[in-house]
Amino acid sequence: MSPFLISIGQISVPVHNLEKATHFYQNVLGLNLVFEVPGAMSFFECGGIRLVLSVPASPEFDHPSSLIYYRVNDIDQAAKTLTSKQVEFLQDPHIVGRMGDKEVWMAFFKDPDGNVLAIMEEK
Repeated sequence: MSPFLISIGQISVPVHNLEKATHFYQNVLGLNLVFEVPGAMSFFECGGIRLVLSVPASPEFDHPSSLIYYRVNDIDQAAKTLTSKQVEFLQDPHIVGRMGDKEVWMAFFKDPDGNVLAIMEEK
């Protein structure tokens, strides 16, 4: 472990329609909205890591986000729940590899800004 990097404090995802993105992350994905800076940012809490949706302040911040993988307890049920909320998956949940006695399953989808996200389960 790094002697000075302790943990991830927050992850920022660039969005262009903050209202639509906030609705998606809060009401579709079910993340806890902590606070907002109107017209600029929305802050969520997810398992001890803060997720920030932000309207790019300048061109260097206006790019697709990194892939965020959300852990779930039951990937098939999570996919069904999200599909019922009009989330379109790029593919059905599937095994991507094995780690010892566990299988790693993933399913990928996009948020309203086209950022690719994933749900994952270690079975």
